Amino acid sequence: MPRALPKYSKRRVGFLGGAAAVALSGAVIAGSALAGESSDGNDANVRTLAGPGTISCPDVAPELPAVPASARAEVDRNLGQLDTQIGEANRRLVDTVGQGGPDFVQNAILGPLEDKRVAAINRIATAIGRTAERPAGLDSLAACTLDAEGAADTGGETGGDGGGEATVPPADETGQGAGRGDAGQEGGNGAGDAGNAGVGTISCPDVAPELPAVPASARAEVDRNLGQLDTQIDEANRRLVDTVGQGGPDFVQNAILGPLEDKRVAAINRIATAIGRTAERPAGLDSLAACTLTK
Repeated sequence: MPRALPKYSKRRVGFLGGAAAVALSGAVIAGSALAGESSDGNDANVRTLAGPGTISCPDVAPELPAVPASARAEVDRNLGQLDTQIGEANRRLVDTVGQGGPDFVQNAILGPLEDKRVAAINRIATAIGRTAERPAGLDSLAACTLDAEGAADTGGETGGDGGGEATVPPADETGQGAGRGDAGQEGGNGAGDAGNAGVGTISCPDVAPELPAVPASARAEVDRNLGQLDTQIDEANRRLVDTVGQGGPDFVQNAILGPLEDKRVAAINRIATAIGRTAERPAGLDSLAACTLTK
């Protein structure tokens, strides 16, 4: 018996040591597996967050006719603005990953970008048209697309003169707007006012009284765009109600008033162009584009 005890003790110690080694090996293997899964998951998340896609827009410069020397500076300035607009939109695309619903990119980024491009392209065409034939069809270059990566929200191609921030199809390219409309709506008293109690009302300068005599050949197009100006205000007032409490102190300016002004610039430019085809093009109408929020 005295000799058996040491042998038993050695065997027991050996068994325990082996079990501990097996357990430790299992823990290392399990830890490695978990680490691998965690690393893969993190990599996937990084790829998702870092790959929202890239916004691509048609290049305007190659589509321009010969630019008169007198228009070169203004044309170059607006071409630069087109580049800046794309850069800003791509930064916003990254900053807002995961925000909004399925149409967020279309409504909050691509739409407003198209409006800004329409305004800049119209300024380019106007600058050239002062001393040469005004180029036509450039508005077709305004829409941009999202080259998506992974599961990024694509929203597709823009479908017209979208003010972007609105969640309804923008009025500028819908062809809606019946007649000259009630000028009172131009002051922000449209259908959107019904739910505006407590949030304020968007008020915009009335364009119709500032127009010169409208040639008969331009009447339909002018009336259509005046109607669209009214529709734009209604849409902006509805969005004002729908987004109460969202964003920071500059939300209304950046997400509603800014895009609305861009849409108005585009519509007002179309009005001036329609009149200018058969009469003197009215100047200074762009000063009527900015709107304010009246509490």
